[in-house]
Amino acid sequence: MLDPAVAARLKRTADGLVCAVVQQHGTGEVLMVAWMDDAALEETLTTRQATYFSRSRQQRWRKGETSGHTQYVHEVRLDCDGDALLLVVDQAGAACHTGDRTCFDADVLLKA
Repeated sequence: MLDPAVAARLKRTADGLVCAVVQQHGTGEVLMVAWMDDAALEETLTTRQATYFSRSRQQRWRKGETSGHTQYVHEVRLDCDGDALLLVVDQAGAACHTGDRTCFDADVLLKA
């Protein structure tokens, strides 16, 4: 069960989810954005294996359970408003379901 003090700070969407931004440990590279329910967050905090909630499949899933592209979680941070999480991970393999290193490789809308 998720620590009640942590659960009380979360501001969830209407369907009970919190946005999770996932960043590569050591480089700060943003790998992906996913969603977590309380059980996924609790599992992540307990096991250090990134676990999310799939809105399309309506179920929890551990990153890499079918692809082998796992995420070992170094840190989990809650933002000041309680409506987003930051996971700092070691990514093994591709982070994106398309096979790209990150979910932000394909479409650059504005360059520096």
